[in-house]
Amino acid sequence: MNQIQMKIAVFHLFNDYSGSPKVLKTVLTGLLRKGCPIDILTSKGGVLDELQGTNLRQYHYSYHFSMNPVVTMLRYTYAQVYMFFFSWRYLFKKDIVFYINTILPVGAALAGRMMGKRVIYHYHENSFAKSGFYRGLAWAMTHLASDIICVSEFQKSHLDRVERVHVIPNALPDTFVERFEFNPSSAYSKQCVLMVASLKKYKGVTQFCELSNRLPQFNFVMVVNDEPKTIDEFLKENNIVLGDNIKIYPRQDDVAPFYANASMVLNLTDANMAVETFGLTALEAMSAGLPVIVPTKGGVAEMVEDDANGYKIDVKELDKIEKKITTILTDYTLYESLSESAYKKSKNYSEETINEMISSIVWIEK
Repeated sequence: MNQIQMKIAVFHLFNDYSGSPKVLKTVLTGLLRKGCPIDILTSKGGVLDELQGTNLRQYHYSYHFSMNPVVTMLRYTYAQVYMFFFSWRYLFKKDIVFYINTILPVGAALAGRMMGKRVIYHYHENSFAKSGFYRGLAWAMTHLASDIICVSEFQKSHLDRVERVHVIPNALPDTFVERFEFNPSSAYSKQCVLMVASLKKYKGVTQFCELSNRLPQFNFVMVVNDEPKTIDEFLKENNIVLGDNIKIYPRQDDVAPFYANASMVLNLTDANMAVETFGLTALEAMSAGLPVIVPTKGGVAEMVEDDANGYKIDVKELDKIEKKITTILTDYTLYESLSESAYKKSKNYSEETINEMISSIVWIEK
């Protein structure tokens, strides 16, 4: 059977420097290398702005979050209406696939199905652990999608659908991975604990700051996907007092230097409030040969084996996390073993392998 190359219309709601647009950039870069024509509709101001290619056409609208949930919902509704009507330009295009990144662009998915197009969802969220709004979007996805790409077995297990549901883990671009020099001795000597996260309570921001106060002998660095003003307000509202051994950086368009200057990485997401469907920061850490501590549940837990490449500890057990950090950063023999295993594990998530898996779903066979 021959594979028929399709044109792809891609829809992504909020273009920033978080995990889902980073993954989308990697996927689309691979497809563009194969000569696939791509149209993408998203907001401006994030990692997707860096996409380039002769077969790429980019369209934008204005969208950003607000601290006011009512304003955010109004903006979201506007974006869905815009996507819905924008999508009808493809009505008479036969060989075209709608690629919906995250469950949020439901307006484009609805229009695509009404036109009889193939609608592929790249599902990143943990909607089963979120609000009724997200569960409603997940329900819509299961009815609108021709195919659903999940990022972990854990995520797939919570869907009320089994037909044409694929598990394809995320990958990092080769250009990102190639920037790291695997050197456990050098990383260990930095005595630095890193966390890269959104500014949400369930992401463990307050717990990370508390750990820095408990462990003044180590350096702590946190990169927060938000603006300096918002970060300052969060710290003030939560009565967080920072010690001399911690630095907090606002949203960055390049996080590789932070991994290059770290010894280990934490993911402190509270599994009682949210579940990590994959854990891109853990993969970024392991690609640099850094041991990780992650939650005990979710897709991120599938990547980590205790005493091999890191540890799975619930954020509620902060005393245990504190002791494990101390052990890892004071026992070089253990550190070296964890580092080597983490680096080796990261090789299972190569860009080439993952892109081939996605291409096989996007293309159709005749």
